[in-house]
Amino acid sequence: MNNYSLYPSFWLVLFTLFLTRNVSAQTNKMDTVSIYGTKNNLTIQSAVPVQILTSNELKGLNSLSVADATRFLSGVQLKDYGGVGGLKTINVRSMGSSHTQVLLDGIAVGNMQNGQVDLGKYSLENIEQISLYNGDRQALLQPAKSFASASYMYLQSKTPQFKEGKDYNLTAGLKHGSFDLINPSLLVERKINENLNATISTEYTQASGKYKFRLQDPNYDTVAYRENADIKAFRAESIINGKWLSGDWRNHVYIYSSDRGLPDAIIANRLKPTSPEKGQRQKDRNIFFQSSYRKELNRYSFLVNAKYANDYTYYLNPNIIKIEGPLENNFRQQEIFLSFANQYKVTRQWGLSLSADWQWNKLNANLDDFAYPTRYTTLLALASQYKVDRVTFQSSLLATLVQDHAKHDAGAGVKRRLSPTFSISWQPFTYQDFRIRAFYKNIFRMPTFNDLYYTDIGNTSLRPENANQFNVGATYGKSLAKALKYFSIQADVYYNTINDKIIASPANNQFRWIMYNLDRVETKGVDVLAKVVYQPFKKANITMGLNYTFEEALDMTENQENHQAFNRGQQIPYIPKHSGSLIVQMDYRSFRLNYSFLYTGERYSQAANRTDNYLQPWYTHDISIGKEDLTFTGKVKLNLMLEMNNFLNQPYEVVKNFPMPGRNFRIRISFKY
Repeated sequence: MNNYSLYPSFWLVLFTLFLTRNVSAQTNKMDTVSIYGTKNNLTIQSAVPVQILTSNELKGLNSLSVADATRFLSGVQLKDYGGVGGLKTINVRSMGSSHTQVLLDGIAVGNMQNGQVDLGKYSLENIEQISLYNGDRQALLQPAKSFASASYMYLQSKTPQFKEGKDYNLTAGLKHGSFDLINPSLLVERKINENLNATISTEYTQASGKYKFRLQDPNYDTVAYRENADIKAFRAESIINGKWLSGDWRNHVYIYSSDRGLPDAIIANRLKPTSPEKGQRQKDRNIFFQSSYRKELNRYSFLVNAKYANDYTYYLNPNIIKIEGPLENNFRQQEIFLSFANQYKVTRQWGLSLSADWQWNKLNANLDDFAYPTRYTTLLALASQYKVDRVTFQSSLLATLVQDHAKHDAGAGVKRRLSPTFSISWQPFTYQDFRIRAFYKNIFRMPTFNDLYYTDIGNTSLRPENANQFNVGATYGKSLAKALKYFSIQADVYYNTINDKIIASPANNQFRWIMYNLDRVETKGVDVLAKVVYQPFKKANITMGLNYTFEEALDMTENQENHQAFNRGQQIPYIPKHSGSLIVQMDYRSFRLNYSFLYTGERYSQAANRTDNYLQPWYTHDISIGKEDLTFTGKVKLNLMLEMNNFLNQPYEVVKNFPMPGRNFRIRISFKY
């Protein structure tokens, strides 16, 4: 068993700060997550659907991590296995989690092993904004990889803001609540000189994860406790913003380590869950360093990005005994990413860009007969944007070259693809409040290392998934001078197809699976988002947001590789036809009251839509109340928030046989200086 410290030293974080302490630079917010105009203008004028959660809105959501916050985005299904430490991945418009690319400050967060990004690892303590795009973001100067997925989630880190005469900010916070949660955090923002700033953010999370749940069956009705759902995790980040050679410059160091239990599924013939002593365990260590440099020269501008990531995962299953003892697996991933993007403004209305990316990925493991795969990925993206009168048109063509090599296997070989994208935003009337938008995007997804090479599971003959997206929508937004300050509504109709969708199904036992391509999946849906900002009287504001999604995601396979189309025309697993959310945030002076409601309709846990796979609809109500900027000992400000989640104690499961917590509480305290 490989051991490593759960509490890594701060030397890597502090080293970046030390190197830059004498640099003279001008503080400038990096344009890695550029937006045009305000949030409201962006959501209304964008040619593709975009949803944004700002830092102010994130404060009002009863959310511990980025994963919790994404529950309130339309068209998103969050797969949650329960508790603070449970794996949390997102699925946008039924495309699959591997079709959503997560970017932190403009650079992709990768996981070539299984293609899934655990959003539970990313805290909200240092996040300024979360943006979700269906289709390409309306920007030209970005890496080619930002054109290489069906949808994108952009996480933007906070940029320090200093009051006049002050050269540092200090925020210390503590969250404590149900399931023995203890979550202290520290954020230090330092103005090194007039032209340079730095941020250091650290956080520790510990929870037993032990919560009550109700277990019901036609033969019994009992209450049990969730076992082996504990977690200990530590995060440390350092960010440097500055200017170098007259260009914007940003460095980001990230460290995360965790030790968690993996709770078993609760099934009818095993009422007593596995104890922690016999439960599965997982340890993770993630380290990356990324750097961005952006410079403008009249009509020409360029952006250079670089990243190195080193990830380690340890998995223990004491219930599987081999000759040498319990099953213990070690996985080590490495990634190198380099990108060079160029933009040229041909005229005031017309811009062109050319981006080139190169990426290297390698996976090692201690499995018998492991393939030890290496992947080389080259991406080239040519994009154009043209604005004339009331029309904005953007198009791109992405060229992808993927080469796989394996030590003990023939490998998946070479794959080449061209992927076009077109989008248009049209203002049909003279006033700017109403716009019509549409986009088409073709994209493909390479199988992950696990899909291709995992022992007793992988299938090197798998074909890449090929996806087509069609979207037509309309937006309306109006700012008013009366009590009703702002009103907006977005409505989009979409149709997606995925050919050769990759499916995993069990073979002769639960530890041996087979991978194969499903012929075709079709998705039809409607997203509706409405927002109202109302000011009933001075210093009081009420903000309401309503999201609704209708989605029909059907398996349209006829006959593929001996897998008969028994489920043709049926809803694919875990996709509800109806889902939605309601958020109400009320502010009066420094008092805040927040209410949120989540609804997920009926679903099926397997491809066959029959009674034994049926999952009932579920809903939750959350509420919080708080006081901000309470003066405490002079210069220190105190923020206090009390939360009650699922206050109606609704029993529910996001994933079948993985019960979620009932009513639970949390208190948030932070001191700012």
